[in-house]
Amino acid sequence: MSTAIKTPKPGFLWSTLNMRCPRCRKGDMFLSKNAYVPLTMKNILDMHEVCPVCKQRYHLEVGFWYGTGYISYVVCIALSIVSFFLWWLILGFSIDDNSVFYWLGADVFLLIVLQPWIMRLGRSIYIRFFVRYDEDYENTPPTHFS
Repeated sequence: MSTAIKTPKPGFLWSTLNMRCPRCRKGDMFLSKNAYVPLTMKNILDMHEVCPVCKQRYHLEVGFWYGTGYISYVVCIALSIVSFFLWWLILGFSIDDNSVFYWLGADVFLLIVLQPWIMRLGRSIYIRFFVRYDEDYENTPPTHFS
């Protein structure tokens, strides 16, 4: 009697935040794992053409990534709301001082520092609208458009 060890499937949130392939959730989407290693802005979004594990194409059609701007915008708004409530709970706001402006400066600084990660996260979320997880990716062909 053989006992086959079944590896658990990678989670949706884990694979999205780690910028893994949406189809197999194992292969890296970007050439560099760290968004801050390519210190020039032109290399931050360099991606593999296909997933190294399941051969899923990442550039599904011409102009595919234009929609990621909307996703990045929503992520920035969500981070700003979270930082606002954290600032309010920890330090508080008052009409007697400039605490709103201090929060605004801190929020702008946070968004600028996180921008490379936010841009990559936008791509990682956006492609998941079009490519679904396939548990049997070894035996089925990848999703292709155009």
